[in-house]
Amino acid sequence: MRNLILVLLAVFLFAEQGPCEEKGPLKPGPKDKCPVCGMFVAKYPDWVAQVLFKDGTSVFFDGAKDFFKYYLDFKRYEPKRDRSEIQAMYVTEYYSLEPIEARQAFYVTGSDVYGPMGKELIPLARESDARQFMKDHGGKRLLRFDEVTAKLVKELD
Repeated sequence: MRNLILVLLAVFLFAEQGPCEEKGPLKPGPKDKCPVCGMFVAKYPDWVAQVLFKDGTSVFFDGAKDFFKYYLDFKRYEPKRDRSEIQAMYVTEYYSLEPIEARQAFYVTGSDVYGPMGKELIPLARESDARQFMKDHGGKRLLRFDEVTAKLVKELD
């Protein structure tokens, strides 16, 4: 009888928790550093990018360029993790300054807009905004998430 009570109690407790809720974008704290360049990320709120892991931990970046350096060379920066542990990824949209899903964004390179680390991938929420940004700021290329390569990111340095 005692074991049955313990089992029912465990079922009740786990049922109350439900599935792991997905966190939305977070804000970096004053001590959060970019793992790629070491800069304090909170100083550049208009450029923040982030990776949220399923275990509740997060990593912040001072721009999309360093975010992609990290993501495209994941084992270098996270040798004990696997990409399957990523819950969500966000970049800061250029016009709204709001976080948007990194995989959904449009990225412009080669513009006259520079981020904290110089030449930058500029994230935009809509293709029409990205094309207008290119006209206004001399952008050279419009890319989707899967089109960003390590070679391209290296050329921005």
